[in-house]
Amino acid sequence: MKVMKFGGTSVGSVNSILSVKRIVESAGEPVIVVVSALGGITDKLINTSKMAAAGDSAYEGEFREIVYRHVEMIKEVIPAGAGQVALQRQIGELLNELKDIFQGIYLIRDLSPKTSDTIVSYGERLSSIIVAELIDEAKWFDSRTFIKTEKKHNKHTIDADLTNQLVKEAFHSIPKVSLVPGFISSDKVSGDVTNLGRGGSDYTAAIIAAALDASSLEIWTDVDGFMTADPRVISTAYTISELSYVEATELCNFGAKVVYPPTIYPVCHKNIPIIIKNTFNPDGVGTVIKQETSNPQSKAIKGISSINDTSLITVQGLGMVGVIGVNYRIFKALAKNGISVFLVSQASSENSTSIGVRNADADLACEVLNEEFAKEIEMGEISPILAERNLATVAIVGENMKHTPGIAGKLFGTLGRNGINVIACAQGASETNISFVVDSKSLRKSLNVIHDSFFLSEYQVLHPPLTGNRFQFAIVLVSRRCSD
Repeated sequence: MKVMKFGGTSVGSVNSILSVKRIVESAGEPVIVVVSALGGITDKLINTSKMAAAGDSAYEGEFREIVYRHVEMIKEVIPAGAGQVALQRQIGELLNELKDIFQGIYLIRDLSPKTSDTIVSYGERLSSIIVAELIDEAKWFDSRTFIKTEKKHNKHTIDADLTNQLVKEAFHSIPKVSLVPGFISSDKVSGDVTNLGRGGSDYTAAIIAAALDASSLEIWTDVDGFMTADPRVISTAYTISELSYVEATELCNFGAKVVYPPTIYPVCHKNIPIIIKNTFNPDGVGTVIKQETSNPQSKAIKGISSINDTSLITVQGLGMVGVIGVNYRIFKALAKNGISVFLVSQASSENSTSIGVRNADADLACEVLNEEFAKEIEMGEISPILAERNLATVAIVGENMKHTPGIAGKLFGTLGRNGINVIACAQGASETNISFVVDSKSLRKSLNVIHDSFFLSEYQVLHPPLTGNRFQFAIVLVSRRCSD
């Protein structure tokens, strides 16, 4: 048995959803299929609810577009007859529920997190019911009954033990094709609808795969797999055939949006391979993520990833030197307020610690840290804490970087020769990731020069021999597309 997940673009059009049908029905073993909402529907649900909460009657037009999208999809992919009529009726009931919720929001001018979670759940519920009707012998399962969450740090997190138990109970007998709405879940205490965050359908699929010891987890999307860099920025980027779990995690955490970052954790402990495939190019090789790659002599750097949404916050002051517990206080204050830190850089003198956070978290991070260190700031031991914005974080990733001399030198030498200033940098002892912060205006240039340096070009200069009074010289440039 294997688990297959199809993203929003894979179920976003008539052609793509029919491709999903062909891919699933050609599987030679029982499959559990996890689907996202139709492409763009989640954003439209969120925007429509915000319009209703603001008292904008135009929300009704947005809602009609949601209805039209689903009704037309059914007409296009389900043959006319009793099956289509029954499906239209079932989808119509859900859309009527959604209409009533929007109308209630519009009347009371209020949109609570609980109501918002309920609204966005309709995207996956609607799409999965349509796909279940489309695929032969498919049985629909409600993920809200077995994906259970609990609230921690004001966020919904998976209750792993309870969820694993309920998944095994729900799939004690596995049909030929099981259809599951991704992303959505429910609170283990109240039963309220919750969700696993944007991209959470990947996570749903991984949870199910791990609980049932699936042979593999296939993530079907609109790209051929992980690439050496963002192809929208670097036209010469190419697909990486293999990654280790560690390498894939590092790339995901630093902006590679191929896989939702929490997806990797559940399956890596069961050594279940993750296969990234392109719904629009099903014959493509894709990327396989597993414990160890089969070519240990491959390039030291597997990929480059970036986060353009970076603020750098520095806690600094001579009063920090030699004081035990400063970093504990920094990270405790941030954690209590649900702020995630993705980069840390500290001077050996201990007089400054810089942390990288998302721009959306910057104001709150400064507020809580200024409050935490209010006494030290008042006494002049620590400077007032401010955020440096409009920055980007870049990471080069590869397990073969371990114990390989010269990688950091080559990286920073390349940046320096191209006039790119590095504001902060960090490298873990595992040596699988070197991260650095630059001005956001330098991001595109940084990615291009690093990719060229590590992946594409090898330069060899042939020194000119002397022939009489004439210089004869040749400069050879070898540019090749390297396989990983």
